[in-house]
Order: sequence, then C-alpha cells, then structure tokens
Amino acid sequence: MPAPLPLAGLRVLDFGHTVMGPSCGVVLADLGAEVIRIEPPEGDRTRRLGGFGTGFFATYNRNKTSLALDLKDPRGKAVLERLVPSADVLIENYAPGTMERLGLGWEQLRAINPGLVYCALKGFLPGPYEDLPALDEVVQMQGGLAYMTGLPGRPLRAGTSVVDIMGGVFGVVGILAALRQREATGQGQKVQSALFESVAFMVGQHMAAGAMAGERVPPMTARRITWAIYDVFAARDGQVFVGVTSDQHWQRLAARLGLTALAADPALADNAGRVAGRDRIMPELERIFAGMSVAEVLELGRAVRIPCAPVAHPEDLFSDPHLLASGIMGETQLRDGLTVPLPMTPLHFEDAPLTLRRQPPLVGEGTAGLLAEIGISAEEQAALAAAGILALPAAETAA
Repeated sequence: MPAPLPLAGLRVLDFGHTVMGPSCGVVLADLGAEVIRIEPPEGDRTRRLGGFGTGFFATYNRNKTSLALDLKDPRGKAVLERLVPSADVLIENYAPGTMERLGLGWEQLRAINPGLVYCALKGFLPGPYEDLPALDEVVQMQGGLAYMTGLPGRPLRAGTSVVDIMGGVFGVVGILAALRQREATGQGQKVQSALFESVAFMVGQHMAAGAMAGERVPPMTARRITWAIYDVFAARDGQVFVGVTSDQHWQRLAARLGLTALAADPALADNAGRVAGRDRIMPELERIFAGMSVAEVLELGRAVRIPCAPVAHPEDLFSDPHLLASGIMGETQLRDGLTVPLPMTPLHFEDAPLTLRRQPPLVGEGTAGLLAEIGISAEEQAALAAAGILALPAAETAA
C-alpha cells in the first residue's frame, strides 16, 4: 500500500480566486492536504470566465471540496468562524484590505486560532506599493519580464499566467516553512508572497548580467549569443530546437552529420570560436535540418546526446508519451461530458504517488458533511441555504 501523502492531515481554507490563490491551494491539495475552497453561494466567478480564462477553475481546483458561503452576511461569517479553529492554513489573494473588512484578517483570526498559518498572496510585499492593485500582466510589465520576452520596443507578456503561478508556489514554500516553525513554537504566523517580487526574483539573472556588463541588457529575442548553436530550426514538417552547449556536443553532432571540415577546424574547437564562426556553422545546419523531419532531428539529437525538442503546441501535451507515463497527468472533468488529462503538481514521491483523488468540486460540494462536523445540523443548513447564505448541491440537500 502507498504511504500517506506528505501533507495528509492538514486542513486548508482556500479563499483563492482566479489563478494565484487556487494554484497555491492545488499544490497543497495534490500533496494530500484537505483543501476547502471558500467561494460565494453563486460560485467563484472564475467558474464562468471565458477566453483565456476558460480552463482556470478546472485546472487549479482539483482535489478540493467547496464551501459556498455569503461572508458579507453575519450568519455566513459565523459559520466560517466555527471552522477556523480546525484549520492549519488559510490562503487568500483578495485585494489589500478585503479580508480585514470582512472581519477575517490575520489579527482577527489569530485570536480564534493562534496556530493558524495565514498566507496572504498579494500584488506587492509590504512597502510603498503594497496597497496598489496588481495583475499578472501588470507586474510582467513593471518587473521587466515583458521587456525581456518581447521584441525590442514591443514588450510581450509570457504565454501563461507565469507570475500568478510562481507567486502561488512561493506561497506554498512560505506555508511549509511556517508550519515547520510552528512545530518548534506552537504558534502560527502570517506569511506573504507577491506578484511583483516574484517577477523580480525571476529577472534577477538579467539584473546581474546588466550590472556585470555595465549596460542595459537587450530582450531575449535580441540577446547576445551565448552558445553558437542554440536556436529553432525549420525541419521538413515543423520546427525543432537544438542546443549545443559543450565542445563534446559539437564534436558528436558534427561527426554524425558529416561536417568533418568544420569539426576539424581548430578555430571552431571551443564555444567562443564557434560563436565567432556562427555564420559558417548555421547555414550548414539549416540546410541539413530542412531536409529532415522533426522526428528524424529528434532521433539524431538523442543518438548524439544533445538537447533538442520539437516546438509543440499546448494541446500536443495531451498525447505526450512521457507525460502520460510519468504519472502526473490527472483525468480532469472540465464540464459534463468532457474529461481530459491535465498535469498535476510536477513532483514524484517514491512512496506516495500524487493522484487526482477528487474532481474540481461543484459549488458547495462537500459542504453538508463539513458543516455537520462542526455541529451545524441538516435543518440549520437547509435554513441557511433557503436564506441564500450557503449553497448546497441538490444531492447533498436531498441527503
């Protein structure tokens, strides 16, 4: 039998919405914590997003239950306060001051549960900007990531909610550290993660490079060449990336492709020489790869042990053989009649495999049992539901 998951026994109240908060909660849920998604009775608005946000809810809310409460009503808040003493962790990513106005800020809840680890995921850590609104795309611009991603003069956001997810995962790191400290002190604490500082952490390498060069670094699309062969090539039926980052890589690749003159040229023996002689190397590689299929280039790369990869579309990952074999893909229900494999938290534990244990919850799914646990009878639940204070799925109402 597999061992219990690493975070089994932890109870998390997840007030997250959109991506940053739910991504923090879903990592804890995948690792075995009991994560209770707190949302309004009509359901979190992320459930109804279209366009780019269509898949947000299903992607970041598996392995959770749902407690749908009107926290603006004193009766709904009273229900939540009865649950707080049993919680180990609370996650929230509301705008600054929202939880405090609801009476659910850190200072208010620590009085109810001194051992609570309260994770506030915000746009900015404490400082001059802390009360400003922020979004993933806003801080990508503000933190230099969009500048480094786009063409010169044309900043471009990254192609996924990279900062929301990074901030959420840093929240997990802070939560686990605070829980470890609680083992020694018996006390919880407030821990914060933020979008802007997460961007700063990611672009730190560019900050260092600019300082060392004594000038502003260009975008990655106009970057100075570090390795001579580190680029996307056009194959016969698609595109493929090939990276040659060592002298051994070069010698093996050149020998396999029959580039004997180039391989024997002492001027190209090291990377600096190959960078200087790139105008001699690249046309030859472009010509050869253009006559090969993507599969043939990949087979070649694996044979000579150099990094290479197809330029894939996200939907290609549904059938990627490695992902399907790795165990991180969970068959996730996106809506009635549509279930697809989506990647879960990308970790492997030898004794406790991560699995999809629960589909993304319906609004209020799990509420009845949870409230019964804290002493709220079925009759009280029905009265609260009739008053619009909480939502109960039809099956739970009937039960």
